[in-house]
Amino acid sequence: MVAAALYPLVAVTGIGAKATAHAIEQKTNILKTALPAETSYVYAPDGKTVLTMFYEEYRQYTKIENMSPNIQQAIVAAEDNRFYQHHGVDPKGVARAFVSNARSGGVSQGASTITMQYVRMALRDSATTPREVQEATQQTSLRKVREMRMALDIEKHLSKDQIMERYLNSAYFGHRAYGIYAASQIFFSKTPATLTPVEAATLAGLVKSPSEYDPITSDQKDATGRRNYVLDNMARLGYLSPDAAAAAKGQPIKLKLTTPPNDCAAIDGGHRSWGFYCDYLKNWWSSQPAFGENRLERMDKLRRGGYRIVLALDPKTQAAAEKNVGAKDNTGSPFANGIVVAEPGTGRIKAMAVNRNYSLDLAENPNSSNPEAGPKVKANYPNTVAPLLGGGVLPGYQAGSTFKMFPMLAALNAGMPLSTAYDSPHTYKSAVYDGWAPSNASGAMTGRQTMWSGFGKSVNTYFVQLEEKIGADAGVRLAEQLGLRWRTDVDKEQASPGKAKKWGAFTLGVSDATPLEMANAYAAIAADGRYCEAIPVNSIMNRDGTPATYTTPGGVQREVAKPRCRQVVNADAARAATDAARCPTGDTPAKGSCGGWSTADSVRGTVGRPVAGKTGTTDSTRSAWFVGYTPELAAASFIADPDNPFNAVGDGQAQIPVNAVARTLRDSLKGQPTRQFTPPSDQIVG
Repeated sequence: MVAAALYPLVAVTGIGAKATAHAIEQKTNILKTALPAETSYVYAPDGKTVLTMFYEEYRQYTKIENMSPNIQQAIVAAEDNRFYQHHGVDPKGVARAFVSNARSGGVSQGASTITMQYVRMALRDSATTPREVQEATQQTSLRKVREMRMALDIEKHLSKDQIMERYLNSAYFGHRAYGIYAASQIFFSKTPATLTPVEAATLAGLVKSPSEYDPITSDQKDATGRRNYVLDNMARLGYLSPDAAAAAKGQPIKLKLTTPPNDCAAIDGGHRSWGFYCDYLKNWWSSQPAFGENRLERMDKLRRGGYRIVLALDPKTQAAAEKNVGAKDNTGSPFANGIVVAEPGTGRIKAMAVNRNYSLDLAENPNSSNPEAGPKVKANYPNTVAPLLGGGVLPGYQAGSTFKMFPMLAALNAGMPLSTAYDSPHTYKSAVYDGWAPSNASGAMTGRQTMWSGFGKSVNTYFVQLEEKIGADAGVRLAEQLGLRWRTDVDKEQASPGKAKKWGAFTLGVSDATPLEMANAYAAIAADGRYCEAIPVNSIMNRDGTPATYTTPGGVQREVAKPRCRQVVNADAARAATDAARCPTGDTPAKGSCGGWSTADSVRGTVGRPVAGKTGTTDSTRSAWFVGYTPELAAASFIADPDNPFNAVGDGQAQIPVNAVARTLRDSLKGQPTRQFTPPSDQIVG
C-alpha cells in the first residue's frame, strides 16, 4: 500500500513526467514571478481617502513581515503540519492519505502540501483561457503529479517564507476575501499584522471549506469546532502552550464585519455624488490602450491589476458644482441640469455634477417622458448611472450657439481679424449653402457686426457669413481637434469629408455634444490654444509603486496620468477668441466694442473677475447651455431632457446654465488671486 501511495513521487521523475517536463518547466518559471489578482484602489485627491475599489477578487498583497506569526503558524497547523520539514511534497502525508482513503472507500483525506496548494492556486490565477483554469483545478491523477513536480521545483527557487507569503495572499477565505489582508478586513476589520491566535485559527480553518466553516452564515458550532482543531494543532506543534490553547478554545468567535466597496455605485454616502465622476473614470480607463488591446482587457486590468488611482477632482470645485446645479435637492425633474469643470493647460477634470443620484436602483423612478419609449421604460431621474455628462456612449445634447466659437476660432487662426465686419440682416439667404436662410433670434441683432458684437449678441446671420468665408469644414475639423466627437448617424454623415463643406448649420450648434467635451474645448482657448485631452486622474501607480506608463507611436515612454497636450491654434488666435468671448458675459474686451448689450451680461458681476463664455439655445429652447471660463477654470453647463429631446426646456429655464457656471466659477475661485486674460496683438485685432 505504501509503495502504491508513493507511486506518484516516482512518476514525477519517470517516463510520463519526461514527456511533459518542458511544459512543466515553463509553467514553473512563470510561477516564480506570478502574482495573484489584486484590488485597485481609487483615492480622493488627498491620496489617502479611499473612495471605492475595483475588484473581481478582493485582495491586497501583503508582505510576510506585515503578517502576524499567528496566522503563519495557524495555516501550518490547519493545512500542512510538516511544511517546514518537506521539500514541496510530503511522502508521509501521501502515504497517510492513501491508507485513510483506502479504508474509507472515498476521499477522506488529502495529501496536498501548502506548496502544492500554492502551485494549484497560482496556475489558476495565471490562467489565460478556460481550458487552463480547468487543467489547474480538475480532480485528476495527472494534475496531482504535475503539482508535485512543480512543487518540488518551486522549493528549489523560493524560500519557505516566500512560499508562505504567496500562499497567504492567494488563499480564498470566503465572502469574496482572497488573501489574508482581505480576510482580516472582512471578518475582523483589522490588518493581518494584528491577528490574535483565536482570529488566526478561525481564518486558517476556513481555507479547507470556506462555506462549511463560515462563521457568518453557517452554524458557528462548525466554525468553532474547526477553529479549535487548529488551536489544538498549534499547541501540538509548539506554537501555543496547552494552557493558552485551552483558554483560546473557550472564547467565542467575535466578528467585526466590513463590507469593502466595489465599483462606482458603492461610493459611501458622504461622496455619493462623486459616482458620476467615478463612472467617467471607468469609461476613460476603458479607452486607454496602455491597459489592453480592447475594452474587455482594460477593465480586467482595472479589476485585477492592483492600481492606486488618485482622482483629479477638486473637492472645493466639486462642492460648488453640486450646489449650483441642485445635485442634492433638485433631483425630481425630467430636465437634467449638469456641469463639468476642466482645468486649462492640463485637461484635468475638476468637477462633474448633475441633479441626479448615482444609483442602480430605478424602482422609484417614474416612467420615461419619451412617448416612444414604452410604458415600462423608466425615466433617468431621480436615480441613474447613465453618463449624462459625457465620457460614455450617449451622444449628448444640441449645444446651440456655443458652437459659434469653432468657426470664429478657425477664422482667427486663418488670419482674419477680430474687426471683420458683415452687414447682418434679420434673415440671410446663403448662396453657398444652397439657399438656406437662417434668421436671428431678435430684430435687435440686425446691423453691421464684428466678431466682438456678433459673438456677444449671438448673431446667427453674422456667423453664417463668416462660416461661408472660411468654409464650414474648417470649423468642423477644428472642433474635432478640440476633442469633439460625432456620435449620431446624422452628425457623422454631416461631418464627413464629402459633406462638411455644406454643413452651414454647424455654426448654430445643431450637433450633439457633451458638457465634458465643451468644457475641455473651451479650456484649450483659455490655455492660449493648447488643447489637452480630458483626464480624470492626478496619478496612477502600478502595484509595485511605479507610475503606470504607455509607449507613444514614436517609441517614447510616458506616464498615463500626465497631461497630453498639443497646440491646436496659435496663441494669438486663442487670445483674440477670448477677447470676443468676453462680450457675452458682460465683461469688457481689451481691444474692441461689444455693441452695447450681450446675451449673459450678469456673468461678469457674479464671477467678480475677468470671464469669457458663450450662451447656447436650440430651436424652441429644447436645450440651453452656457460655457464660461477664466484663466484658471472652464465650465460647461446644460439643461435638457435626456430621455426626450423634444421636451422643450423653455425660455424660462434658459438662465439656469448661465447661473450654474457663473456661480460655480465664483465659488471655486473664491480666495484666489485675480488673473487677467492676455490681450490679443494689434495685428489680429485689425
